[in-house]
Amino acid sequence: MDDEGNQLGIVDTSMGLEKATEKGLDLVEVAPNTDPPVCRIMDYSKYKYEQEKKQKLAKKKQHATHMKEVRFKPKIEEHDYQVKLKKIKNFLSHKDKVRILLRFRGRENVHKELGLQLLEKIANDVAAVGEMESRPKAMGRTVVMTLTPKSGETPT
Repeated sequence: MDDEGNQLGIVDTSMGLEKATEKGLDLVEVAPNTDPPVCRIMDYSKYKYEQEKKQKLAKKKQHATHMKEVRFKPKIEEHDYQVKLKKIKNFLSHKDKVRILLRFRGRENVHKELGLQLLEKIANDVAAVGEMESRPKAMGRTVVMTLTPKSGETPT
């Protein structure tokens, strides 16, 4: 293919190079795995620049999901709960996953149902912006639950 987009058909390599040098351009192999390989006559540095620009734009548009962690205790005061809940909602609205750790200390281990009720309350309170990815799982003295952002939401 020449610099104007016209098909030249199957041409010998030396003839392709000759046509490229006549126009002051480069012969660039764009599809080496085909038979015969596909080449184009173009300004290689301009082509390379445009490819880098496309990659930067694609990288800019994608969002890496991060895992944030918020820790709770079973006996949490209401104000502390509201502060942490606000933080969780903020993380979810920015498309980050949130891992909630509920740590039991001492005799709190006997009343694990209170901790599970707290985790259910959190899941219900963030239902507008997030959903439960994994149900609460007990790991020794800690219960872990993961929340993910709901799809279709835009970061603010």
